[in-house]
Amino acid sequence: MGNERIYNFSAGPSMLPLEVLTRAGAEITNYQGSGMSVMEMSHRSKVFQKIFDDTKAKFKKLMNVPDDYEILFLQGGASTQFSAIPLNLIGATGKADYAVTGNFSSLAYKEAKKYGDIAVAVSSEDQDHSYIPTQEQIVVRPDASYFYYCANNTVYGTEWQYVPETGGVPLVCDMSSNICSRQVDISKYGVIFAGAQKNLAPAGLTIVIVKKELAGHQDPKTPLMLTWQTMIEKDSMYNTPPCWCIYILGLVLDWLEEQGGIPGMEKIKHGKAQMLYDVIDNSRLFTCAAQPGSRSDMNVTFRSATPELDAKFVAESVEAGFSNLKGHRKVGGMRASIYNAMPVEGVEKLCSFIQAFDKNN
Repeated sequence: MGNERIYNFSAGPSMLPLEVLTRAGAEITNYQGSGMSVMEMSHRSKVFQKIFDDTKAKFKKLMNVPDDYEILFLQGGASTQFSAIPLNLIGATGKADYAVTGNFSSLAYKEAKKYGDIAVAVSSEDQDHSYIPTQEQIVVRPDASYFYYCANNTVYGTEWQYVPETGGVPLVCDMSSNICSRQVDISKYGVIFAGAQKNLAPAGLTIVIVKKELAGHQDPKTPLMLTWQTMIEKDSMYNTPPCWCIYILGLVLDWLEEQGGIPGMEKIKHGKAQMLYDVIDNSRLFTCAAQPGSRSDMNVTFRSATPELDAKFVAESVEAGFSNLKGHRKVGGMRASIYNAMPVEGVEKLCSFIQAFDKNN
């Protein structure tokens, strides 16, 4: 089983661990003797409540979430939080500051502008988002309600290697594409959120980790389903939560535990990325899009000298059993997304393929 699977380098939805899919498959029609699938059971049933509670407890333990934070399992994707964040937080002063370092932080910034006085604290647009700004470049207004950044930029292949200092202004971070791949000191943040479809579970689940004291101050016009306080009070079950995704997340968390938890995963993923960057840096044909020191361990972006050669590389990669290596339409070139579930062997094979292509062209 599994030998007919390809190496899927998609930026998301991305590959899930084979062990997780196999286990979900084995339980799909009859979950642990309940006589039904997780997809069919009432979210109010004892069986599902146990799945929910266990998954939340596993996530809290694995991510080391302090007790004064709440973990929410929501729907609507990370993009829904682009609106929820200002609606829930901006009431403090009517102001917020954003770091614009890629596609998704730019979209979040544009959305937030509907709700208050939003400033760009720093931007990397001047060099086509190929780098992460330094702490010295960031300007945070002392009366901002929050400072927002996106930890990993999937389109451009850059990743923040430090936690910005904001002088006490609450830190809000989109960790959709690198959550559970590196250790995080959650106490430094006000809010962390992530769409599931990269490192956690299938599309449909969004996790929000929110410091409890920040909830409950939302704009009175905030839609019910975007109000964190409501979701905290109802333990994410005001309505039917994304049950199947929560169940799969639980299986992924078990799998992560087997990899040595977050510290173990951090070592593995950094090794995979380093191997790939070394091959690209030592090739004749290819250059890396992101600058050293800002490079992402999750999304490796690279290109050759011409769009024609890029197209040839992508076409041949598909024949070789790799999928989704074409770069994002905004930037072209190639992108290998090597999230937690990508096995080391997949990256090794891609490295060999790049070396052979480099030699033959």
